[in-house]
Formats: sequence, structure tokens, C-alpha cells
Amino acid sequence: MPDRTEFTHALRAAGLRVTAPRLAVLEILHDHPHSTADFVAAGVRDRLGGVSTQTVYDVLRTCSERGMVRRIEPAGSPVRYETRTGDNHHHLVCRSCGEIIDIDCVVGRAPCLDPDPDHGYEIDEAEVTFWGRCPACRTTAAHDAGSDPAG
Repeated sequence: MPDRTEFTHALRAAGLRVTAPRLAVLEILHDHPHSTADFVAAGVRDRLGGVSTQTVYDVLRTCSERGMVRRIEPAGSPVRYETRTGDNHHHLVCRSCGEIIDIDCVVGRAPCLDPDPDHGYEIDEAEVTFWGRCPACRTTAAHDAGSDPAG
């Protein structure tokens, strides 16, 4: 798990000043991947006190632009953020509860980066989202289907 020192080095390597809100955002996203900006803002305020939501949005935007944070937008869900960057992983989203988990792309050559045709683009990332129901939601649905509401 990265510590504050590693986040400090990463911010400096990205050409950014090290600030308490930036460190707090990175720590929260590391501990809670796929978080919404509002969740991150609440966590930053819990740690630092009176930090504005706009400040957190600015940190998320800047860190996304510098490649320190990845922004994902699953359909029907608010924008989410994570610190796992630099690889071409994908996501699996539960249609019932909204849980999001990482799915690794194949090891080695990433076939999802070779669309047919590529229309002349130089492609560097692909976003693949898998949808389904998580084990907990499947269990709940099976339990609910087995109960007789008429008694």
C-alpha cells in the first residue's frame, strides 16, 4: 500500500505541488477505489476539516489530467475515480447494487486496443465494462424469488 511519502513523490513527479487536499484525495482513493467525488470530498473534510467540494473536484481533475487518477463513467452511475492507472484494466459493475470491481486485461498484448478498423487513431486505452449481478445480489434475488409474499 502506498504511503504518504510515495504519494508525495508521485505528486512531485507529476509536476504538482504537494498539498494536504491532494494527499488526502490520493489516500482516500487508494483505500476506496471507484469512489464518487462526493464520497472523496466527505472523506477529505473528515480528515482536514473545512475543504470545499470545489477544491476536491479541482484536485480530481488535475490528478486525472496528470495520469495519477483514472476517471471512469459507468452508464447510469456517477463518475468514479481510482488510483489504479498505467495499465489497461477493465471494470465489472453489479446492475443491482452498483458495486464496481477491477478486471485485469489479458497479460501481454492487449487485444482490446486493436479495434477493426482503427480509423487512423493511435489508440492508447480501451474501456470495457462488464455488467452483471454480484454474488450478494444474486443470493438476495434468489431468496426473494423463493419467498411467498401471500404467506
